[in-house]
Amino acid sequence: QVRLVESGGGFVQPGGSLRLSCVASGHTFNNFAMGWFRQAPGKERVFVAALSWNGARFVYAEFLRGRFTISRDKGKNTVYLQMNNLEPEDTAVYYCALTSRGNSISSTLRRADTYDYWGQGTQVTVSS
Repeated sequence: QVRLVESGGGFVQPGGSLRLSCVASGHTFNNFAMGWFRQAPGKERVFVAALSWNGARFVYAEFLRGRFTISRDKGKNTVYLQMNNLEPEDTAVYYCALTSRGNSISSTLRRADTYDYWGQGTQVTVSS
């Protein structure tokens, strides 16, 4: 059974930083991709960032303006989201997701329906 467990969320002041982690377990995919999405209260879930596990592709939402970085540690089966210069608009529940379609193109990795598995989410609150 595939399991994704996020951690690292919390409360931070504007301009601060957080690093989210997502540990993946229970799968045997050789070629897969992982992504981060977020959902603010009363809003739809939106794409944040994604990467293919083989390192061929890194994809970001345009609204991030270079503030976030996605990375992975293959040995730990973990994907990270480093978030810098956080803004109140970044407040949301952040979800980790995994797709077995690791060769997906960038536009496909931006779609939530591409992903087969989801974590439970971790809350990020940015406020002064």
